Amino acid sequence: MQWLVPLGAFVASLLGVRAALAYLRRKAILDTPNHRSSHEVPTPRGAGLAVTPALLGAWALLYPATSVWMLCACGFLLAGVSWIDDIRGVSPAARLAVQAGMVAVMLGAGGLSGPVFGGWLPGPLDALAAGLLWIWFVNLFNFMDGSDGITGIETAVIGIGVAAVASAAAVPSLAPLGLTAAAVMSGFLVWNWHPARIFLGDVGSVPVGFALGWLLLELAARGLWAPALILPLYYLADATTTLIRRALRGDAVWQAHREHFYQRAIQRGLGHRDVALAVLACGAVLVAAALWAVSVAPWPPLVLAGAGVAGLCAFFALHPHRSG
Repeated sequence: MQWLVPLGAFVASLLGVRAALAYLRRKAILDTPNHRSSHEVPTPRGAGLAVTPALLGAWALLYPATSVWMLCACGFLLAGVSWIDDIRGVSPAARLAVQAGMVAVMLGAGGLSGPVFGGWLPGPLDALAAGLLWIWFVNLFNFMDGSDGITGIETAVIGIGVAAVASAAAVPSLAPLGLTAAAVMSGFLVWNWHPARIFLGDVGSVPVGFALGWLLLELAARGLWAPALILPLYYLADATTTLIRRALRGDAVWQAHREHFYQRAIQRGLGHRDVALAVLACGAVLVAAALWAVSVAPWPPLVLAGAGVAGLCAFFALHPHRSG
């Protein structure tokens, strides 16, 4: 069953997103282009209406443990608030408060199997640092969802990477969860590949980011902190660097913009498809580095991963302008 569920989740996502697409078109729930957008035509937004239940429902079947069921309950609550945000708008403070509340519920109820930082921090500080990282991951995952195919690719990289690392490190319970995340987002990717027919929306990106954040922290709590850091390193580096740059300029960091490395490449004429494929190529390097980190000291794999991410960011930032 553990290996059949990902296949079923892929089919549920694939068919569910198709149904969501019809509903969103009928209700005219569209992402209308503006000066901060990377797309040019109004596109339905809200594929998370199908993706989120497919992912969380499959996880609940795969891992009938209190921590995962609690995670799924928190994820559905986040999806509800995010759907309201998609159609009517919710203040940044309210969104952050709900996210922080769900993270606090998970950590306060023992939602992770152990300390994330390997005993280097006292218990309360470990939980606080893990909570801040989790909240930041949820938001950066949402921020980075701005180009056709990129979030589907990133989720597949993280999911397959977690499955490979967990299998290599004899933590088999996490492997089907990673594969299921990759399968669900692959079903979405069929509809989101350029030119995208539908976008994920906050109803998808926020709960999926929440679930992936837990999966990575759980990997670290099992002693695999280096792979947990390596696998999402491109999203971490791009979003964090962009946030710091905007904060230093005094810009409102919570507002939408087009300053991520991949967005700057798109503005210079690099296509959405090429951006997604470049992220995939970097992701392959990150998965290889994460697997390497299972059997050797963490620093050489971290150097390899850092070099791969730096190379991708440089490729995006320095891409020459194309006309037309």
